[in-house]
This record gives sequence, C-alpha cells and structure tokens, in this order.
Amino acid sequence: MSDPDAEFRAALLEIGHLTYVWTNTESLLVHIIAGLLGCDKDRALLVYLTLNTTRARIDLVERLAKSPFTPPAQRDLVLEATRRLARLSGERNFYNHAIYAFDLEEGAISTIQMRIADRGSEVKLGRRQPLDEAAVRDLREVIASLSQLNQTLWQLIRSQNFPL
Repeated sequence: MSDPDAEFRAALLEIGHLTYVWTNTESLLVHIIAGLLGCDKDRALLVYLTLNTTRARIDLVERLAKSPFTPPAQRDLVLEATRRLARLSGERNFYNHAIYAFDLEEGAISTIQMRIADRGSEVKLGRRQPLDEAAVRDLREVIASLSQLNQTLWQLIRSQNFPL
C-alpha cells in the first residue's frame, strides 16, 4: 500500500529539481546566442531575456543556426541540441503548468493539465494523471535527460568557442 502524502512530497521535491535543472539548462542558450550572433555574453543575455518564452528562445537559436553565416557542422550540433531541449520542454510544461488535485476520500493526488480541448461540439477539460511513484520515476528520467543535455550543451559551447 502506498503513502499518498509521501508520494506527493517526493513528487514536489522532484518537480523543484526539474525546475532547477530546466532553468540551468535553458540559460545555456545565452552562450549559444552569443556565439551565433558573434557578440559578448552580456549582449546575448539582453536578447535572451527579451524573449520571454522557451519556444521563442529556441526559435531564435534555430534560425541563427540555419542562417548562411553558420557553418553546417556547427548548425547540425546546435539543431540537435535545440530539438532535444524542445522535446523536454513538453515534459517540463506538464508539471509546471498543472493543477494539483487531492482526493480527500482516497488520499490520491493527481495532476490536471490546464488545457481545454475544443473538439467539434464538445469541450474537454485538462487530462488528469495520478501523481504517484510512477510519476516520480518519470520525473527522475526527465531530470536525467536534462542533465545529460546540459553536459552536451556545455561541450558544444566549449568546442565552438562560444563566449563563456
């Protein structure tokens, strides 16, 4: 028998860890922007902070990478990394943009996605998913993937001599 309170505390701890690892990893785009624009890190930071969504930041980096000023080998490295980051952003968004629901009778805790699916003549509210041991395992896998991507980004930044 599982302990919903302990599972919830474990999940919250992992969600906090996910937020930390995500922010740390996404911020590495500053160095890539600096390298692709040929400017210093401080100017790239202004650009990064002006773009207020992950999607906008990834779009900028991908467009810079695809520009004729970027060597093909460098382009390919950058695009591989941004595609991984974009895939992982869905996992991060799942937990950061959810409502957490508590079943007082069973003690179960679940996430409810803050999305409305507008399908023809129906409206469906956000998908509900249990926040249990399996969810905590999934969170840990996402965190491990982000940590690997973080290392990959640092290798890319150093190998391409992007501003540190």
